[in-house]
Amino acid sequence: MQPIIDMKDIVKTYGKGESMIQVLDHATFTVQPGEFVAVLGPSGSGKSTLMNLLGLIDTYDSGEYFLDGVEMNQRTDKEYAAIRNRKIGFVFQKFNLIAKYTALQNVELPLLLKGERQRDARRKALEMLGRVGLSDRATHRPSQLSGGQQQRVAIARALVNDASLILADEPTGNLDQKTGHDVMQTLADLHGAGNTIVLITHDQYVAKHASRIVRVEDGKITPA
Repeated sequence: MQPIIDMKDIVKTYGKGESMIQVLDHATFTVQPGEFVAVLGPSGSGKSTLMNLLGLIDTYDSGEYFLDGVEMNQRTDKEYAAIRNRKIGFVFQKFNLIAKYTALQNVELPLLLKGERQRDARRKALEMLGRVGLSDRATHRPSQLSGGQQQRVAIARALVNDASLILADEPTGNLDQKTGHDVMQTLADLHGAGNTIVLITHDQYVAKHASRIVRVEDGKITPA
C-alpha cells in the first residue's frame, strides 16, 4: 500500500551562522491511508514545524516528502495552495472560524472558494455538520456555540473538501477536559470511518486516542 505521507531524511533549520537552529535532523515519518497517528512532544521539540511541513505551509532544507506518492519539493506557492485545498484539511487549536458567518457558512466556504456552486456547497456542508453531530446548529454563529461545538465545526470544515489527510494541531488546547474528550471522540469516530488523521499534541492523554504514537525529540521522529 502506498503511504499517504512518506518523509525521508527531512532537515529543517532556522536562522544562519551561529544563530542557526536545527529543528528537524534527518527526520523520517510515514503514515498509511486510514491511520490515526499522534505526534507527541513538548513545546519547542519541532512538532509544530513538522505540522507546517506536512501541511505545505513551510518548506524543508533537504530530504524528500511524498504526499499520496507525489514529491512535494520545489513547487510554487500557488501549487502548494492548490494541493492544500485538494488534499489537506486543517484543525487548529484556536478554531479559526469567521465570527460573522454561521456554522454552515464557515463549513461551506472552502467549497465556494474552490468555485463550487452554492447549492452543492451547502448540501455538502450540511452533510459534514451532520457527521460531527451539529445539524441542529447550522444557523448559529461561533459566539453562539460552545468551544467544543466550534471545534467540531472546524473539523467539519476540514472534511468538506474530501481531504485525504486531516492535520489536527493541539485541537483540545483551548478546551476543558470533558469537552476535549468529546472532540477527541469525534476524531476517533472519523478515523473509524476511514479518515487519515495526524494529531500534533504535547498531551499524552490526548495522544492515547490515536492508534499509533510517535515522538519528536532532538529533531528525530521515533516510536513513543
